[in-house]
Amino acid sequence: MRRILCAALVLAGLSTVAAGLTMAASSAPSAGPTSASDPVRETAPLRTLVLRCGRLLDVRTGALKEGAWVIVTGDRIERVLDRGARIPDGAQIHDLSAYTVLPGLIDAHTHTFLQPGDYDVQLLKQSLPRRTLQAAHSARALLLAGFTAIRDLETEGALFGDADLRDAIADGITPGPRMQVSTRALSTTGNYALLGYAPGVAIPKGVQIADGPWEIRKAVREQIEGGADWIKFYADYRKFQPTGEIIDLRVTMTQEEMDALVDEASRRHRPVAAHCYGDEAARAAVRAGVRSVEHGLFLDETTLKMMLDKGVYYCPTLTAYQTSFDETPTAAWKKVVDGHRETFQRALRMKLKIASGSDAGDFPPGDAARELGLMVEAGMPALKAIQAATLVGADLLGWQDRIGAVEPGKLADIIAVEGNPLADISSLRRVRFVMKGGEVYRTP
Repeated sequence: MRRILCAALVLAGLSTVAAGLTMAASSAPSAGPTSASDPVRETAPLRTLVLRCGRLLDVRTGALKEGAWVIVTGDRIERVLDRGARIPDGAQIHDLSAYTVLPGLIDAHTHTFLQPGDYDVQLLKQSLPRRTLQAAHSARALLLAGFTAIRDLETEGALFGDADLRDAIADGITPGPRMQVSTRALSTTGNYALLGYAPGVAIPKGVQIADGPWEIRKAVREQIEGGADWIKFYADYRKFQPTGEIIDLRVTMTQEEMDALVDEASRRHRPVAAHCYGDEAARAAVRAGVRSVEHGLFLDETTLKMMLDKGVYYCPTLTAYQTSFDETPTAAWKKVVDGHRETFQRALRMKLKIASGSDAGDFPPGDAARELGLMVEAGMPALKAIQAATLVGADLLGWQDRIGAVEPGKLADIIAVEGNPLADISSLRRVRFVMKGGEVYRTP
């Protein structure tokens, strides 16, 4: 802890020095009009790149435009041209004529600070610097897998590290997707791991624990101060046996506590994501005014109708539970997977807003695109699955004017994949080109 505090003080000192230099520069007196003898200062022209597409997928309509050209200037898409159109002279060309080009994918439920393996070890034996390095590695893996934006829903005991990771990526210090983060997440006493240790022993928790409306309001304020874009809370909690049996599924908060949490978040213009397995928790969360329900393993039509009426997004994270079944193929895990699929199919029939989120963290982030395949296997048309990871994800994040489609004016977050994802959704797991904000991170 002493080393962590020392590192934090050093970083704070460097930040203070940098801020002071910036302030000094900005407050320095002007030298007055430039004389004829002064050198002329010119802004460097923005770089133009051209992508030669084999096929360009319009995610709004499902149309495939053969031989299109995408013109990227700086970090933005400037134009989309038809085959044979004249392209800017001298522009650098990336030949993607063997691939399908589409917008970068959005994973709306990740945990970059969580790794596969023993949860107790991560919280009790791994330092925060180590976990931060692992998180940066996971963020890079997500980017190279084609995910140019993510919503990271809690650090699993790593405090506010996701806010720092988000900012480090934005500042170009380390590669990774655009991030919206929820920092610590919230639950109540006795309703989040680590559990089962001797009473009186101070054991860290994977989330921030708060009880009662005013304590919860304070925790929300602390998380926003720490950099949270979202507030995430556990509306219910359970204990999973290794064989998949769910023990003691219970609602964690009273309606009054949930109402206070969402109200406090909304006062600071922060949306709220609710972890919910069952109907009772999900209904209370929807009544409180959450923006999204996560997982939703066992939700009936009444609950889903409430979500539909309130415009609540559903982020199912099918991959997490399918992965558990693959690793431990028991009857109990099959019951979880089957019930989850039935809820997803119910939500699909009722036309809920479904965003793609994989829960990457419990499994390697490079497998995050499996989520789209599982949605298609469960009955979602391939175009709808792609939209769940582009247009719907962008809407959920409030970034619909910035990302989610290859269109003029949007940020140049673009990927290219082998094959045609409309015909074979698994092609989204064969990403060969990744661009984010006009910067190329992966080439064929």
